[in-house]
Amino acid sequence: MRAEEKLSVKNLVTIGVFSVVYFVLMFGIGMMGMVPILFLIYPAVLAVAAGVVVMLLMAKIQKPGALWIFGMITPLVMFAMGHTFVLPILSLVVVTLAEGIRRIGLYRSFRYNMLSYAVFSTWICGSLMQMLLAKEQYIEMSMMMGKEYVEMLERLITYPHMALVYLGAFCGGIVGAYIGRAFLKKHFRRAGIVE
Repeated sequence: MRAEEKLSVKNLVTIGVFSVVYFVLMFGIGMMGMVPILFLIYPAVLAVAAGVVVMLLMAKIQKPGALWIFGMITPLVMFAMGHTFVLPILSLVVVTLAEGIRRIGLYRSFRYNMLSYAVFSTWICGSLMQMLLAKEQYIEMSMMMGKEYVEMLERLITYPHMALVYLGAFCGGIVGAYIGRAFLKKHFRRAGIVE
C-alpha cells in the first residue's frame, strides 16, 4: 500500500464523526421498530435515509479500509450493548464485500460506490437475523418490549420475509446512493468521482 493510500489520523477522525452521525440516524429511524411490522422495512428506510451520509464519506475518503472501519464500528457498538454474535459476524461478511466492490472501482467510480453502498446497507438486516440464528438470546434481549411484541416478531421474522428484507435494504441502498449523489454533486466533482 502506497503512503498516500494509508488512512491518516484526520481520516480516522472523519470516520469517527461520520459513525456518530450514522449511529444517531440509525437509532432515530430504528424507533419505527416499536411497531413490529415496520421492523421489516426499517433496513430499507435506513438505507435510503443514510445515503447522503455514507456517500459523502466515500467522496471524502477514497482510500482502502475507510468503508470497512466505518461499517464495523456500529455493529461492534451494538454487540457491546447486548446484541448477539450474529450481528458483528454477518456485518463483517457484508462490509468486507462492500469494501471489495469499492476497491474494484478504484474508489472513484459512482457505479461501484453505489453498488458498494447497496451491499453495505444490508448489514442492519443482521439485527433481525438474530431471531433466526440466535433465537433464545434475541428473545431474552427483546423481552423489555413485552411478550406480545416478541411473539409478533417471532411470527414476522421468517427466512422468506428476511429475503425480502435483504432485497429491500439493497434496493434502498441504490436509491440512497442516487439521493446522496444529487445532494452532493459538488463534493463528487471535487473528489473526482466519475460515472
